[in-house]
Amino acid sequence: MILELRIENVALIERASIRLSDGLNALTGETGAGKSIIVGALSLLLGERASASVVRPGAARATVEGVFDVTRKPGVVALLGEQGIEADDGLLILRREVAAEGRNRAWVNGSAATAAFVGRLGGLLVDLHGQHEHQSLLRPGDQRAILDAFGGADASAESVREAFARREELRDRLAALDRERARAAARSEELSALVEDIEAAHPEAGEDAALDAEGRLLEHSEELALLASSAHDALYGADDSILARLEEQRRALARLTAFDPAREEDGRTLEAAYFELQELGRRLGDYAARLEHDPGRLEQIRVRKDLLFRLKRRYRADTSAELAELARAARRELAALADSEVERRDAVKAMAGAEAALDEAAAELSSKRREGAASLEASLRSTLPALGLPGRFSVRLEPRGEVARDGAENVAFLFAPNEGFEALPLARIASGGELSRVMLALKAVLASVDRIPSLVFDEIDAGVGGEVAMRVAGALRDVAERHQVLVITHLPQIAARATHHVRVEKEVREGTTITRVEILRGEQRVEELARMLGSPGGATSRRHAEALLAAEPAAPDAPAP
Repeated sequence: MILELRIENVALIERASIRLSDGLNALTGETGAGKSIIVGALSLLLGERASASVVRPGAARATVEGVFDVTRKPGVVALLGEQGIEADDGLLILRREVAAEGRNRAWVNGSAATAAFVGRLGGLLVDLHGQHEHQSLLRPGDQRAILDAFGGADASAESVREAFARREELRDRLAALDRERARAAARSEELSALVEDIEAAHPEAGEDAALDAEGRLLEHSEELALLASSAHDALYGADDSILARLEEQRRALARLTAFDPAREEDGRTLEAAYFELQELGRRLGDYAARLEHDPGRLEQIRVRKDLLFRLKRRYRADTSAELAELARAARRELAALADSEVERRDAVKAMAGAEAALDEAAAELSSKRREGAASLEASLRSTLPALGLPGRFSVRLEPRGEVARDGAENVAFLFAPNEGFEALPLARIASGGELSRVMLALKAVLASVDRIPSLVFDEIDAGVGGEVAMRVAGALRDVAERHQVLVITHLPQIAARATHHVRVEKEVREGTTITRVEILRGEQRVEELARMLGSPGGATSRRHAEALLAAEPAAPDAPAP
């Protein structure tokens, strides 16, 4: 609810503070007094594009500030929380400032904000009906939401949103799997070739060193055999071998120790050396006997090493063991790719189920929307003529090619001003007065489901008088039982129904025309209504004004600022 609107240096208004109450607030005054300026200032606060032309001549900047009670608006408080802004004591203060040079700024509870964010907040708080854009019932999305609320389809709409989100989640997952599948097709061929190449070679851990060692032996087998045989003969095989000569020394040392037992240790040392050399000689003989020159085997080793070398270079491995591990890893990845195909089949199946669930939820929502549309049209059929609108209101449900987040159809509110004329979207109604009254009729019917707390009606009395004016006033008062309503009016029938009456006057001060705002009470209201009736000082007008006020007792006014 709007608690106060503060305007400074906007067009003719030098400074004004307008306090509003709940219920029906009437804004009256002579034509040209500045009522439209106040509405324009409020529109500016709600996010309308700012222009330096709104700045009062001679002023550096124009400022509009609104104080709102958001105690019962958890959606607004949550939106503020997203921006790290608190609503202390349930109050929200929006502020727009337009400099004479064209620069404009915005604040929310003292924190700098974008004009778009200020307008987003304002759109949740105020619905402005007239020659302005801040009308929720002109926005297709809001029309859809209001129809759902009116037709009791909110739960069905939420089911569609949830089903749509699930379908989109699965669609994204399936798309990701398809992209992965395309990459996997090429990857699978690459991995299969790697496995085939490596497993055909059967590389083994340690094979590189073993092949190198065996190759060296085979390449030098003749030389090694000659060396080993020569060493065997020198140590063991020849008649004058080292062991033959050591045998003589063994016998000599044995005789020596027989005479000198102290040399027994020397005898044992020689004995040990003799037998070690004897064993070494035998081993060298055996080694020489085993060595053979085998060109065929050497060629096999060379071929094998070349194969392993090419595989290691191709697959960037350093050893045969790494090649074997690459093959095992490739097999694991191939198995995972096969599993992803199973996952894709499962995703396709889940996607089909989600599509069916979405279609079912959308069909239920469409059914409720058709019922709600018929009910809304029937309600407006009797309400519009009472407000001087003989035209026809209708709700168009236009099927979409595909179910979207908000259902299977677009929703549009249409109105034909006169019988036999084509029904057009509300936004295309040329007359501001007609549009305002259509909006009033809608607000009256939708009062229980409309979530916007404050409604502003401008030009609602254009072309209206007599009995219709009384009905319009009654409708405004009815809507004001559930919403705060601010109406800018020239009709005394409407102003008399207000619970809070504000007059706008124009005066010349020190050679400058300014607009002044005053809250009216008691006798002041009688005088203003008499003026609106055409004779501010006439006794007949005063009696008529008093009768209008007496016919519909007004609640006490809000405290004066």
